[in-house]
Amino acid sequence: MATNKARIGIIGAGVISGIYLEAPKKFDILENAAIADIDLPRAQAKAEQYGVPKACTVEELLADPSIDIVINLTIPKVHAQVSQAALEAGKSVYSEKPLATHREDAAKLLKLAEDKGLRVGCAPDTFLGAGLQTCRKLIDDGWIGQPLAASAFMLGAGPEKWHPDPEFFFQPGAGPLFDMGPYYLTALVSLLGPISRVTGSAQAVRTERTITSQPKSGTKIKVNTPSHVAGVLDFEGGIVATLITSFDAWYHGLPPIEIYGTEGTLSVPDPNTFGGPVKVRRAGAEGWSEIPFSHNYPANSRGLGVADMAYAMLSGRKHRASGDLAYHVLDTMQSILESSREEKHIHLSSQVDRPAPLPLGLPAGILD
Repeated sequence: MATNKARIGIIGAGVISGIYLEAPKKFDILENAAIADIDLPRAQAKAEQYGVPKACTVEELLADPSIDIVINLTIPKVHAQVSQAALEAGKSVYSEKPLATHREDAAKLLKLAEDKGLRVGCAPDTFLGAGLQTCRKLIDDGWIGQPLAASAFMLGAGPEKWHPDPEFFFQPGAGPLFDMGPYYLTALVSLLGPISRVTGSAQAVRTERTITSQPKSGTKIKVNTPSHVAGVLDFEGGIVATLITSFDAWYHGLPPIEIYGTEGTLSVPDPNTFGGPVKVRRAGAEGWSEIPFSHNYPANSRGLGVADMAYAMLSGRKHRASGDLAYHVLDTMQSILESSREEKHIHLSSQVDRPAPLPLGLPAGILD
């Protein structure tokens, strides 16, 4: 980085781009430089809306020598392809989740970045928000004793009910596990450490869905990936967790994440959010206690992981929403599906350290 600001180029001007384009308002280290999309008018509209200096083609963005970090907001099936192009152009890259749809492609990205001395980061960065960082501190400080087990549930009726263009959710590389699983698995690894073995069962009982959202209401979708996935996760530390992700549930009454320890239970907020509530019920307590946040960023702060990576590029430290963490999550998800198909346990080949917690007491917008 030529200055103390990281100049950002965004590829993909879809719905999610808005919150990333607002990130420089929260983090002074970031500066919007350009936005690109295969639909150039869409990129131009976003540039005008958010005051981005340049809307351009993907090729023009990658050729811009002033851009330090490319944020890859394309659809999942081209994440690896676009990230590889950014790395080959000499730019660090931060991708929306998942890092890739196959672990082999993700491994190539990490190797390419290492060879070029570049960084790879990946969403989600919600685990850096106020809620999950507070949970991390409670666990590390021993509020529930030694963690023994956990449960995680993400169940809904399916994105065809609300998303304007939901077909991709039902293709390989998406589905409830690849779409929403990264939030839950990243949170669990941040809180409990790496996963060593998985067992899974995955099904798509309905092979066709009907879009009921606009503008494609009535359109039929072929379901080409499991829509209900149940997994058992064995962590390196001996903790056993249950994970269920589903697009087949109209309603449920299950918590997002609970962690069970020798001295109590921790109720973890929705890991697709940055806030709370965070609740603890210690052994013998008559009810739950809501815990105040220990950290910043309770509101939607997507781009926090990009800012942390930019700070890490200046100081030389590890960034938290890292490619290694995203690869471990991808390895876990792919292994759950393989376990179901092959009817056996899968031992993970990937390893990762728990990302460091954010320091206490930092002013908002500052990460070092």
